[in-house]
Amino acid sequence: MSGRDVRRVAARASTSAHHEKQQQVTRLVLAALAQGVEHIYLSQEPFRINERAVENLAERDQVTLLTFPLTHTAQDTETMVKLMWSHGVRTFIVLGGDGTSRIVSREFPEAALMPLSTGTNNVFPFMVEASLAGAAAGLVATNAVAKEPILKRCKRIHIEGTNTAGDSIKDIALIDAVQLQHDSLGSLLPFEADHLRTLFLTRAEPASIGISPIGGYLMPCSHTDDFAVRVVCGKPANASVRVPISPGLWQTIAIQSFEQIALDQSFTLAGEGILAYDGDRTHDLTKLTTCEVTVRRDGPWIIDPHLILNTAAHQGILKHSTADLHS
Repeated sequence: MSGRDVRRVAARASTSAHHEKQQQVTRLVLAALAQGVEHIYLSQEPFRINERAVENLAERDQVTLLTFPLTHTAQDTETMVKLMWSHGVRTFIVLGGDGTSRIVSREFPEAALMPLSTGTNNVFPFMVEASLAGAAAGLVATNAVAKEPILKRCKRIHIEGTNTAGDSIKDIALIDAVQLQHDSLGSLLPFEADHLRTLFLTRAEPASIGISPIGGYLMPCSHTDDFAVRVVCGKPANASVRVPISPGLWQTIAIQSFEQIALDQSFTLAGEGILAYDGDRTHDLTKLTTCEVTVRRDGPWIIDPHLILNTAAHQGILKHSTADLHS
């Protein structure tokens, strides 16, 4: 759904077509099966992308399409992941953006995750051919290549607090947690530069779109770096950066300060504003009596397809005996 949202109007994002997603799913399935995966579970979704991707495959009996009542909200992703986990799935390919991967990572941090981009503002997923992504996920799923010590768990931003009713809130972000002022809950529009206040970034990457490059232009930080970045925006400013806050939409951000922060170090957020996680405006800060933000490396194991395939080749896993030619 995110491949067709308001960023096509408010910015210059491209549309991700359903047929191309269907072709990607087909290639993912065939690649994983080629690496010895015995069974694949796909999710039901409203456009029947997964169903059509496998309906004419000779290997169709090795694929199960899980069905459940659709709500056409992010709740469907949560339901799907829980269903797959209950069927024994421990390796997930997430075809989507930062927000979709965030749901999987929040529910099952012990999973192995192959995030594959189809959207626009994505930092977390890989932009890689589906055949390679499926092969890498297959090698991990079959334990042909062990997760440890090759892969790293992803960093997660933990947001914990109490609301005015006394209820506890707990949530996570994968790339950025942002304090916005003069903004609205539920809005899908790109962020405005003068609305940004405090940014927490697990990855501050200059070659990215969205909030991540704000920190990336100041203090680069990647998935493998064992620290995070905190940026305070607004005036009076000590510096500024001009970044693509959405595809084709460049904005100048006033910077008060920025710093490297240690993993497991906690910060208190207070005052007015909206809290947004990976682009989704989620909580009203004025309705929270306490709010602590901490970055930890405790998320899913991230399957880097280049690293996995290179490791498999060096270990001779991809080389088969001559007897296989006659089987």
